[in-house]
Amino acid sequence: MQAILGVLFHSLGGVAAGSFYMPYNKVKGWSWETYWMVGGVMSWLIVPPIAAWLTVPGFAEIIAASSNTILLITFVMGLLWGVGGLSYGLGVRYLGMSLGNSVVLGFCAAFGAIVPSIYYNINPEAGKTSFTDMLADSGGQVVLLGVLVCVLGIAICGKAGVLKEKELSDEEKKKSVSEFNLVKGLIVAVLSGILSSFFSFGIEAGKPLADAAVAAGFDHLYSNNVTFVVILWGGLVSNLVWTTILSIKNKSYKDFTNKSTPISKNIMFSALAGTIWFLQFFFYGMGESKLGNGASSWILHMSTIILTANLWGVYRKEWAGVAKKTKYTITAGILVILLSVVLVGIGNSI
Repeated sequence: MQAILGVLFHSLGGVAAGSFYMPYNKVKGWSWETYWMVGGVMSWLIVPPIAAWLTVPGFAEIIAASSNTILLITFVMGLLWGVGGLSYGLGVRYLGMSLGNSVVLGFCAAFGAIVPSIYYNINPEAGKTSFTDMLADSGGQVVLLGVLVCVLGIAICGKAGVLKEKELSDEEKKKSVSEFNLVKGLIVAVLSGILSSFFSFGIEAGKPLADAAVAAGFDHLYSNNVTFVVILWGGLVSNLVWTTILSIKNKSYKDFTNKSTPISKNIMFSALAGTIWFLQFFFYGMGESKLGNGASSWILHMSTIILTANLWGVYRKEWAGVAKKTKYTITAGILVILLSVVLVGIGNSI
């Protein structure tokens, strides 16, 4: 029953993560950095402490009593993840919901599943599985196979993007993805996929915060909400710095006073996107409390996002006008990535 609840919570989080960018498509007349800043302030600064206060009312005292080392490492993991989240937005901007999410989250799933085990090879810790342990264990070998299959799925999705680039004119490509650019998109998507996996490491680094919440008598189901506050401080800093630089450089800060745009609606849709974005980790924390923060949790979360984002991609007709071969290719890539999830799940159950 615990495993079923874990899968359900991760699925809800994945649906939220795969859907959060949609309200941004309703923003009119604003630069990317403007609406990303508004959504980011909501998802990294405002909503997380509200969620923590509602579920773990003593979260501020727990953070204040924690060691500076734990807070610093957790914050730095969030800072690095924030760069990944920033480039995620660019990846979707240049590649669209379907291809962008498949490449970004495929890499994110692979790195998030395997890098912690390499870390525990360098810094062994009781109860933690190292990369060497995975190589020597049949279940670990299946997990590693799943990661390789995941990378294969990413390559197939990338191939579909190349085919789309060749088949459609610039005008056709920009009907569904206004700034489609395959080369830029793939570069930032790979960067985003690697750095975004640091959220998983942040949860691991901030585990003492969640444990302290449980020790203080709060529900284990919501204990990760304390850790998220610190991780997201890091994400806020990296994203706010970059969007502010762009805002000054492009003078897009004038968007906030540009009466020729629907300012109130733009703020509302941006804030909605940010709130939906945070819900992915609210539910991820609940799922992690049932399944643990291993490869299963991370890849299950990533796969649900990939599936949801691709359904939105179909809805937005991002693959309209391409040949059947290209549609079959992107479909095959998505199915291979989902197969990798099944393999990782099997490996963790052995």
